Amino acid sequence: MKLDLESFLFFSLAILSVGSAIMMITRRNPITSALFLILNFFTVSGLYLLLKAQFIAIIQVLVYMGAIMVLFLFVIMLLNLQNEKNLKEKHTYKKMTAVLLSIFLFCLLGFTLYFGFAGKFKTISDKAEQFGKAEYLGAELFTNYSFPFELASFLLLAAIVGAVVLAKKKFD
Repeated sequence: MKLDLESFLFFSLAILSVGSAIMMITRRNPITSALFLILNFFTVSGLYLLLKAQFIAIIQVLVYMGAIMVLFLFVIMLLNLQNEKNLKEKHTYKKMTAVLLSIFLFCLLGFTLYFGFAGKFKTISDKAEQFGKAEYLGAELFTNYSFPFELASFLLLAAIVGAVVLAKKKFD
């Protein structure tokens, strides 16, 4: 396996993505978790860029970081976090043992995957370059997947109507 710039970027983004996801779910402070979630969104977007899926990478940044993270931050701000002593991190032997065993498990899994798939996928399909582009995505949605696309839009419309009806009953 040759180590070029693309491989180096992939492995560093993958390690950073997994690390930030683990840090996000293990933090007690919700603001720290939100910051690790933002880092995770950036690294996943970088992985999409390495796969030449520019449209999905931009949507990842715009939708998740622009909308979802703002919503999360508003919820965190609305929470009443008066007792900050409960949010402090405590390092115990159980946590350290769990971290070491997790690292060992991931190393074993990586070793198995590397030697299990080494040399099996040397060529890339011709359609792989087009897969993440907006033109290809739109053409697939409106030709091969038009019925599921319309079904999903109908379900979203029904959910919006249901939310409006429930909110109206609550205020009446």
